[in-house]
Amino acid sequence: MVKPGNSRTQQIRERLLADGEIEFSVLAAEFGVSEMTVRRDIDLLEAEGLVRKVIGGAIALSKISEPTFEARSHLDVASKQHIAEYAVAQLSPHETVVLDSGSSALAVARAVRGRELGLTIVTPSLLVATELRSEPDTTILLTGGLLRPGELSLIGAEAVESFRRYNCDTFIMGVAGIHPRRGFTDYHRDESAVKRAAIEASDRLIVLADQSKIGRAQLSSIAPLSAAELIVTDAASDSPALSAATAAGVSVVSVTAAPGGAVTTT
Repeated sequence: MVKPGNSRTQQIRERLLADGEIEFSVLAAEFGVSEMTVRRDIDLLEAEGLVRKVIGGAIALSKISEPTFEARSHLDVASKQHIAEYAVAQLSPHETVVLDSGSSALAVARAVRGRELGLTIVTPSLLVATELRSEPDTTILLTGGLLRPGELSLIGAEAVESFRRYNCDTFIMGVAGIHPRRGFTDYHRDESAVKRAAIEASDRLIVLADQSKIGRAQLSSIAPLSAAELIVTDAASDSPALSAATAAGVSVVSVTAAPGGAVTTT
């Protein structure tokens, strides 16, 4: 379905992330353009490392590997912003907060700016630390670890060990999948290990996930659904995965943008 006010390439990007694969002829018919035009759009997404062309269409690399940080950062930008702002609104001044790596964590860091919360931020993300470097009364503690190129996150035994030294109030965590049976999952084993250590170090867990993550299970398990106190998403709260979370005692809030730019929650 074509969405007004959204670029064709962006809509194709969102479709591929949601559906996993797409046919050139279907996209051409939906957008009223030639297949050659669609192929040029796909070329741009392939250059981002998001997709791979196959005969007659394209397949999202997320089906076989993790999309690049750059590719993920362009997806559902407005939704991530609304989700992040709601999550930050749940924080109290002077909390110690863990922000992990990834595009959702970076959106949270941007939402923290200007709030004057006086937080202590523990993070394995160089991008999060850089985003908050000038925020007044904010203390930033970087974990140790091996630098992961592209993500600019710190992973490995040193990163995991760092969290054993801290007692944190809240962990705001992004995930690659929320599944009714598999729970919270991620693409990368070392990233998942860091997330598990952060969960152990924190009194409560807030999970952020846009609708493309709901119902999916990626390679590496992080934690069962019951580990979270709150899930913030833009997906319908009655999906099987989110219904399972509710049954496990987790609060689920769906954040959506209403006409005119207002944000509503259910």
